[in-house]
Amino acid sequence: MTLRIEDYALIGDCKTAALVGRDGSINWLCWPRFDSAACFAALLGTAENGRWLIAPKQPTLAAKRRYRAGTLILETEIQTDTGRATLVDFMSPADGANLVRIVIGRWGRVDFQTELVVRFNYGATVPWINRLDDGAINAVAGPERLVLRTPVALYGEDLKTVGEFTVEAGQSVPFTLSYGRSYQNPPVAIDASSTLERTEAFWREWSDRCQDFGPWTEAVKGSLITLKALTYAPTGGIVAAVTTSLPERVGGVRNWDYRYCWLRDAIAICRRLWRWPSLPGSPAAG
Repeated sequence: MTLRIEDYALIGDCKTAALVGRDGSINWLCWPRFDSAACFAALLGTAENGRWLIAPKQPTLAAKRRYRAGTLILETEIQTDTGRATLVDFMSPADGANLVRIVIGRWGRVDFQTELVVRFNYGATVPWINRLDDGAINAVAGPERLVLRTPVALYGEDLKTVGEFTVEAGQSVPFTLSYGRSYQNPPVAIDASSTLERTEAFWREWSDRCQDFGPWTEAVKGSLITLKALTYAPTGGIVAAVTTSLPERVGGVRNWDYRYCWLRDAIAICRRLWRWPSLPGSPAAG
C-alpha cells in the first residue's frame, strides 16, 4: 500500500462503495455490490491491480478534503504554483451504477493527468478495450463492462487509458464511469451536473431529518451518513466495512472480509438507532 488507510475517503451509492486516496486515486471499488469482485484493487497491491487517478501534473502545494455538508459528496481542493482546482467525487444513489468525477477550476490554471487502470476480478483480469459509437471508452472482460465518458482526449498506453487536460477558473471537466453487463446494451450516458444536484438532494433530504445535537450535530450527521453509505439498499443490511484482505495489524493474519452484514455489528447499530427514535432510519422514523 502506498497510502495509509486513514488517507482514504469513502464514497458510495448504497449498493457499493469506493475508496478515494488523498492523491486523487480511487484504489478500491467492488461493482455492482459490496461483495462483488473488485475492478480497482490497488488498495491490496499496486496501481497495476487497478485504479483511477486524476491528479495535477505539477507538484501539489496543498490539498484539503471535505464532504459537502450533509452529504457523501467528496471535495478535494488542490493548489499548485499555477492555480487552484477542486476535484468532486461521488456515486449516484439511483438506478444504474455510476461514479462521477468533476474537476472545477477556481483560479489560475492547473494541468491535470488521468490514468484509468481497469482490472476485473481483484486485479487479475485485463479487459478488452474499444470505443463505442459515441466515443466512450468501453472496457469488457467476460460478463462485466465499464464505460467511461468524458470530453478529455484519452488514449491507450501500456494497458492503461491515459490523458491530460487543463482547467482554468470557471471551467469544469466531467468524467462518468458506469458499470454494466457486457451481454446487455452499454449503460446510458448521464449528465454529470444534474446527477450531482440529484445526489446532493438525496443525501441532504435524508441527513436533515437528524435532530439538533448542538455543537455535535455535524459529527452525528457524519456518522449517520457513513452508516447509510454502508447500508445495502435492496435489503437494508449494513456491511461491517467496505474492505477485505487488509490485516488487522500490519503483517498480521487476521484479514477478514468485512463486506458482509455481521450480526454483532448490525445489532449494535440497531440498538443505537433505537435509542434515538428521531434519527433517520430508526423504527420510529421509518
